Parts: sequence; C-alpha cells; structure tokens
Amino acid sequence: MATTYLEKLNDRQRAAVEFGTGASGLPPPLLVIAGAGSGKTNTLAHRVAHLLVGGADPRRILLMTFSRRAATELTRRVERITKEALGAGHAAEALTWAGTFHGIGARILRDHAGEIGLNPDFTIHDREDSADLMNLVRHGLGLSKTEARFPSKGTCLAIYSRAVNAEEPLDQVLRGHFPWCASWEAELKQLFGAYVQAKQAQNVLDYDDLLLAWAQIMQHGDFAAYIGSAWDHVLIDEYQDTNRLQARILLALKPDGHGLTVVGDDAQSIYAFRAATVRNILDFPDAFSPRAEVITLDRNYRSTQPILAAANAVIAEARERFAKALWTERASTQKPRLVTLLNEADQARHFVDQILLNRETGLRLTQQAVLFRTSSHSGQLEVELTRRNVPYVKFGGLKFLDSAHVKDLLAVLRFGQNPQDRVAGFRVLQLVQGVGPAAAGKVLEAIAPHAHPIEALATLAPPPRAGSAWRDLVACLEGLGAADWPAGIARARAWYDPHLERIHEDAETRRADLLQLEQIAAGYPSREKFLTDLTLDPPDATGGPAGVPLKDDDYLILSTIHSAKGQEWRAVFVLNVVDGCIPSDLGTGTSAEIEEERRLLYVAMTRAKDQLTLGVPLRFYVTQQTRHGDRHLHAMRSRFIPREMLDRFEVIHWSPPVLADGRPRPTAPAAIDVAARMRSMWT
Repeated sequence: MATTYLEKLNDRQRAAVEFGTGASGLPPPLLVIAGAGSGKTNTLAHRVAHLLVGGADPRRILLMTFSRRAATELTRRVERITKEALGAGHAAEALTWAGTFHGIGARILRDHAGEIGLNPDFTIHDREDSADLMNLVRHGLGLSKTEARFPSKGTCLAIYSRAVNAEEPLDQVLRGHFPWCASWEAELKQLFGAYVQAKQAQNVLDYDDLLLAWAQIMQHGDFAAYIGSAWDHVLIDEYQDTNRLQARILLALKPDGHGLTVVGDDAQSIYAFRAATVRNILDFPDAFSPRAEVITLDRNYRSTQPILAAANAVIAEARERFAKALWTERASTQKPRLVTLLNEADQARHFVDQILLNRETGLRLTQQAVLFRTSSHSGQLEVELTRRNVPYVKFGGLKFLDSAHVKDLLAVLRFGQNPQDRVAGFRVLQLVQGVGPAAAGKVLEAIAPHAHPIEALATLAPPPRAGSAWRDLVACLEGLGAADWPAGIARARAWYDPHLERIHEDAETRRADLLQLEQIAAGYPSREKFLTDLTLDPPDATGGPAGVPLKDDDYLILSTIHSAKGQEWRAVFVLNVVDGCIPSDLGTGTSAEIEEERRLLYVAMTRAKDQLTLGVPLRFYVTQQTRHGDRHLHAMRSRFIPREMLDRFEVIHWSPPVLADGRPRPTAPAAIDVAARMRSMWT
C-alpha cells in the first residue's frame, strides 16, 4: 500500500512511525525521545494511523495521555491521517480505548467491579470532596482537637496522595516532603486507615484509588495477563510525567514490551511535586531484554537556532539525560536577551515596555507570554500591567469545578446517584436554609442503615429549622432517580436556583456557569459518565482564570512555567531568572530537585518561537520565609546560566531613563499608544 501520508515526516519521525511494523508479530518495545517542538503529537498520531492502515484492530489499541483534551486531539488526527491513507471511501473506525490513565482506570475498575470486590455503582471523589471526607474522618478520630495543631485536611490528603502515587513508605514521605508533620506519623497512619474504611463504606473511590486499585489487581499474574490481552498495542504520551504507580501498571500490561510504545522527553520532566519521576523514562530501555529501541526526535520546528543554542547549553549540564541537541532550519541573528535590572519593579516596567513595543510592530498580545516559577512572582508585573491598562490572563486560577456553586450542583447529582456518598450528602443537606453541620450529620446517620436511603429521607422528620425547603429537596432527590438524562441535571438546577440567589450576591454570573454545565451534560449519555469525566478532567472556568478581559479580544498571557508546558508563543519573557527563584530556594535540597529546576528553566526557554527575554533583577522580594520573615534579597543570576554560557545571550544591563526630578521618563510605547487612542476618536 502507498505510504504517501508519511512523506511529510522527517527521517527520524518516519523511523519512529514505522518501527517494527513490517515484521510478523507485535513490534518490540520503543521509546521515542521527542525534544521540545519536534512534532511529538504528529509523530504519535501517525504511528497509530500507520498501525491501523497496516490492519491493526482499532478496538485492540490502547492510547493513554494526561488530559482528555490531548486524547481527543490525538484521536482526531489519527482519523484524519487514516482517511488520507485509505481514501475518502473508507470510514476510519474510532479508537475505543483512548483517554487518560485515570479515565481508563475508572473504566476497567467499573467493567470488572464484580470480579475485584467493588460495587459497580461507585462514585468518584475529586480532590475537594476527598479533602472533605478526610476532614470528617479526622474530626471523628478527635485529631482536630489535639493540643498541638494537627495537619490540615489538605495537607493530610497531600501526604496520603504522595505515599500512594510515589509508592513510598509514610515515614519516608514525611521526612522528604512534609518534615513538619513527622511527629504525627502514628496518628496519620491511623487516619489514613480510617479514611480508606470510610471510602469503602460509602462506596466511593478517590482520584488516587483509580490508579492504586488498577495497580493492585495487576499484581495477580493471571488477571494482569487477562487485562493486558485486551490490547495488541499500547501507546503512552508524555511518559516523563508518569509516577511509579503508572509505570508499574504499564509494565504489568506488557511485561515483555511487545506492542508497547512510549513517547516523552526526560528534559521536560517537571512534575515531581505530583509524584512524577524522571526515572521512569530514563530506566525504560533497560526494563526489557533485549533492550528497548530508542529513537530521538531532535529537529525543532518551533524556535530559532539562537534560542535552541541557549536552551541546549542549559540542559547539557544535566547530570543524567538522553543526549540530544535540538536543531532547526529557522536561522536568526537575534540571540535571546539576558537583561539585568535593579529590582522587580524595573523588571516589570521593562517587560511591559517591550511587550507594548512588540504590539506596535504587529505582534499581538496573545502571541506573547510572561512565565514565572511560582504564581506569587507575577505580583509586581500585574500591578504594572493594570497601571498601564494592558489586558492579561493569568493561568493558574480556579478551575470550573472548584467554584462553590458548580460543586453544589454536582453534589446534588452525586447524592442522587449514590445516597451512601456522605461527603456529597453533607454538602447538599446544608444548602437548605436552617440545616447546619450537626443537623446534616444526624440526618446522614439516620438514613445510613437503610437499603434505600432516599426513601428513608422522605419518611424522616425534617430538621426543626428546615421549613418547607426540606420537602422540595426530598422531592428533587426522588425525582432524580426517575428522571431521564440529561433532564436530571435540569431538575437539580431548578431546585438549586433559589438557593443560588440566597447564597451568592453574583447569582446571575454563577447561573450562567450552571447553564453551561447543563449544556456540557447534554453531550454525555448518562449521569454516571458525566460525573466520572468531569471529576477526572474538568473544563476551564467560563470566566477563565484570573484577569481574563471580557471585552478585549487581545490580551497578554501570564503563566507559571508548569502551566505553560506544551504551549508556545512568538515572544516569551521569563521573570526572576536568579538563584532563589530558578532554582527555587525550596528546590535545592537534593541533586534530584536541582536537576528538576534546571529542566524547568529549559521548558520555559523552549516555549519561545522568535524572541526570548530572561529577567535578572539584582534585588527581589521574598515573602513568608519561615525563619527570616519578609525581606529583600540581593540576587545572583541563576546558577544554570554560568559565565561560560553568556556568549549564547545578548547581555543587557537596563535602568529606566529618568527626568531631572527623578521621575521615570514616559516610554515611547506608552506615548505611541496614547497617540493612537487620540487619533482613533476621529476615525
């Protein structure tokens, strides 16, 4: 069959796509090291399509990514490429097993619930629900009333999650990541045991359980072989972001590696705080005998050569890595700029000057981004942007499902589906005016022993102060059981609407969110599928993250480096490239932490297509330091850019021009902008 659909790929990409597909049997294990901007997604999509064109059964291909959006995009590309290869007359069969690790895990656990001791009607708690349940258990054990302050519910959940996903003993997790909680080890162990019992009693799984339970059933050889036999080909995207639990699942699915392809970049492994480990991708080739094939994609299609030269120099100092030097045909004489400034205020002023100058020369604000190590670093910049009336969006704000009103409505749906879900019930009951935590707890205790809790709720005497609103709630919950989908969410929203008016001043804005949620629900075949997918991979807020302009169609992007991974902009500005920020003063305890900080700077630099500017303020403000309090520090350029590397940069020392009285001189971009506004009044 003709392979014209592969002709647009470069030699390395094509080698990765065709590897092992011409021989009989399943291909040997393959690791594709895909450098930043090297066409990773395109290569992975072509490999899946090439398998399908070669006769692979789409129902026997498992494709796992780290977001539902990525899985959807990959699936669309695969369908498009397959159609191109087979011709318009051939309908491409859909991939039936494409999704996130957690989504696939939920599906497997539900499909095999009866065989592994789970009730198939289990509901899934998101992080906030899990923290609430942890808090209920914590309170029940009397740990919230200890003489010395016991860790908060969020900290307890973070410790639990770290121990599960990193597969580390509790004492090791406490010593390495939560040393201030180490004295509570015995109590935390008791708490976590009671938390697991509470989840099982309420027939709920949390986010971590989806991987933990999947990994545990894969420890049984016959069952693991049975699960693994469902797929001939298993392909994993962003393998550098997996944790130990995910790696163990993967190796149990394909212990000999045949049919297994993983794609990733060790140089972009930056999620250790989520328990991801770079060891998974570094050790992958030697997990098999014979050793897995490694194909490196090093041609970059994003950045100019001077930007790549600087980024290559930074990552070349890494202690352990897959050797590669990114290259491109995008020549340029403009080196990345390394700008030294007096302080953060000057840095903010200079960055905004350059951003506005870029805009005046035709570079839209949305094509530019300012990146930073942590969200708090952008404070000075945000003040300057507001002062100069520059619209911006800051990524890292609340997600859609973190909004109180959205969580309220979802809790109603969850409680209607699973009345044993104590966290959902606790939240829903307290929405009724006059029902507080104590009354809600008594109601839940009263209905818990009944086989049909909602029926028991209907016969129960309402709390004394609940009034007629109690009957409306009972009617809503009874109706949810009989309502078709998605009519059920409309019923729940109608019940919640008067409570929305009572609880929130900005009810109209929040009502729009709930209407959007109802529209999203219409795209799902069942309440169960809707709740599962939204818990595992929620959409962004309708209003967007903090600072989104509602009327401007052009705005600057502000983002943490972690949130920027996978993105690209024509011009990128990086704040505070100094020791104490990059690397963070909290990320230099071990050599592994320092190496991750180096990779973080590399990721930031490789987001830039045409322009890259790194800011080096000589003084910056550090807040909430445990030992020293708030203070200004004299900064040094990041250790990741030593003196020997400076020839890769245009080094600039910038100070603001001043007038005779010491005030900053108005900058040209601001004057040009004002003139343009004045002219526009008459055109």
